[in-house]
Amino acid sequence: MARSARGSYYYGRTALVSAAGPANAGGSSGQSGAHGAATAPLAGCRAPAPHAVVRAGSSAAAASGTRAGSPPAAVFRVDQIGYPSAAAKLAALMTRTRRAGTGWMLISRHPCRVVARGVTKSNLGSWSHRYPAVWAIRFSGVRGPGTYRLALTAHPATVSPWFRIGAASGLYARAVANALSFYQNERDGPAFIRSALRTAPGHLNDSSAMTFRAPNVSPDGNFPGSLRKYGTGVRIDATGGWFDAGDYLKFVQTTSYTVGMMLQGIASFPTLLGGGHRQGGEAAGGRPEGVSFTAEAKFGLDFLKRMWNERTRTLYFQVGTGEANNFYLADHDIWRLPQSDDHYHGTNPHYLYVRHPPVFRAGPPRAPISPNLAGRLAADFALCYRIMRASDPGYARRCLRSAETIYSMAGTHWKGHLLTVLPFDFYGESSWRDDMMLGATELALALRSAGHASLPEGLPVRSADTYLKDAARWARQWTSGKSAYADTLNLYDVSALADYELYRAIGRTHPRLPITKAALLSNLRGEIRHAIGIAKADPFGFGFAWDQWDTTAHGIGLSVMASEYDALAGRPVYAGWGQRWLDDVLGTNAWGESLIVGDGTIFPDCMQHQVTNLVGSHDGTPPILAGAAVEGPNSFAATGTVPNMRPCSVNAPGNVPYSTFRGHKAVFRDNVQSYSTVEPAIDLTALSPMAFAWQQAGGRAGF
Repeated sequence: MARSARGSYYYGRTALVSAAGPANAGGSSGQSGAHGAATAPLAGCRAPAPHAVVRAGSSAAAASGTRAGSPPAAVFRVDQIGYPSAAAKLAALMTRTRRAGTGWMLISRHPCRVVARGVTKSNLGSWSHRYPAVWAIRFSGVRGPGTYRLALTAHPATVSPWFRIGAASGLYARAVANALSFYQNERDGPAFIRSALRTAPGHLNDSSAMTFRAPNVSPDGNFPGSLRKYGTGVRIDATGGWFDAGDYLKFVQTTSYTVGMMLQGIASFPTLLGGGHRQGGEAAGGRPEGVSFTAEAKFGLDFLKRMWNERTRTLYFQVGTGEANNFYLADHDIWRLPQSDDHYHGTNPHYLYVRHPPVFRAGPPRAPISPNLAGRLAADFALCYRIMRASDPGYARRCLRSAETIYSMAGTHWKGHLLTVLPFDFYGESSWRDDMMLGATELALALRSAGHASLPEGLPVRSADTYLKDAARWARQWTSGKSAYADTLNLYDVSALADYELYRAIGRTHPRLPITKAALLSNLRGEIRHAIGIAKADPFGFGFAWDQWDTTAHGIGLSVMASEYDALAGRPVYAGWGQRWLDDVLGTNAWGESLIVGDGTIFPDCMQHQVTNLVGSHDGTPPILAGAAVEGPNSFAATGTVPNMRPCSVNAPGNVPYSTFRGHKAVFRDNVQSYSTVEPAIDLTALSPMAFAWQQAGGRAGF
């Protein structure tokens, strides 16, 4: 259930998009005569929408005896949210033949008519032995707002899902709102938000949680005996926070990243993500409206402030344990709703750590803090000050003090594994200079935002330039180290965001910093080019290997990076790639699956997520955990059940197993057992609001 050890990340076409012409462009449609031309669009409009075949409950157990459909000869893959009117529009047709000339039509829904047609000409590459050709379907010339689908000319019942073309400001509004609802449904503690999925608060016992020194654990997280000998005698209020994933653990590691990305989105797009307008659509004067993540970001900050004691300078890094041992059961051993835990099995000693999740201490008071956590927490609290300085000045001042304290306590001579979670293998982070660069940059921007005279009294450092020089020093070390270009923006590497923010912080001129703006831009460009190198070997143009962990998060992160670079460069250098990578996540992939729940029409129905499995629907209708980004395709699909887990598995449209579409060593399985492909998580979803906001804003951040 908890996400396992992450593999190493390895990185390997120019953008293959062009405008489609009039409706008769691209060659013969493959239909003969006026009757064929007239009836084909109607058949394409009336064809049932492709939909997944869900087997839930008792039917899932019996599904093994159900005859599956035959692998289709051809399938369309599209971005299921749709395409901005002015953007390049590239879909894909996977076929069992390498022969060009297959006719296709783009059909509008209202009225039902062909608006573009063509034949396959450009083979983007082979995906698998079964599908040796992936053909480019280009229709960039179609800009009219509406709902569309693709259909084969000779077989008009072979269709894509319906998708939209329209203004980006409205196209992604629902996806942004979905992302917010995901975090609201992941809330723990008394400040939960009632919804169709969540009807009661969970883990109220956390209000007086015992803290422990971190025990020695196995790679799976098991520890010998009880935690009694590790007890500190100190109890804290550890309520709140978001459930990390499909389980009920809470980690500073992933929460600090999530809060940082949320706050960065608010700072960059205050109208779209900071609220002030009603949801969706466009505001008066043509400004795109947004939803407010501000309260949700503060909810995350509140939890982080409970895990950090400013007075004693003590950091706690984890609430709960996934595994225990043969005597004690823990979070991953049972399947239930969160409100069950406070009284789970009465006083049965085997369930002690379910009823009373332990809180683990990072180190004794005033001990150095693992620099990955120190840098990220400093960035979070500095961003808190920038964003909340006017609306909640007392809260903001406390954030800024904590940011400076934590930054000063970073253990920059750290030996051994960085501190992430117990066990380390769940989140095996190996870099920290990127986090320190981001922390120092955000502190510089926070101090500059207030001006020297308005800063809180007693602040140890009052000069923005002090932190700016620190940030440049960390940036210099990062860009000259072995970690540069090894990854892209995600939980394990925030250097792309740090490059972007530091470039802005330096401004027009600054004397004698250890790094230049040109070097920062070059580093960001190098990471993107590395991803493009991988994309050249992939028929879908994805910039990350499909058979790794966190494919969804990496695709979203790459889209954000492309937007960041173009904003700094002042021209659309990588906009086509950014859109392409977002398309891949939203359905233009081998499995035809949007990897974000509710964003599109075919998305995971059987996630490894306890609340969704026990309370939600399993057929895509409400209630669903809308906005949840899942792991995505991986090198394997995990199996294994827990008592009380409701069986649930899905076949692809046509009732064919998703294994039909495996290729490039990657698999995808929509099954509640497969945490490796369909478990959602807060860090996997963290960048989606920002990625969508960049598209809504047309690549211009609203600082």
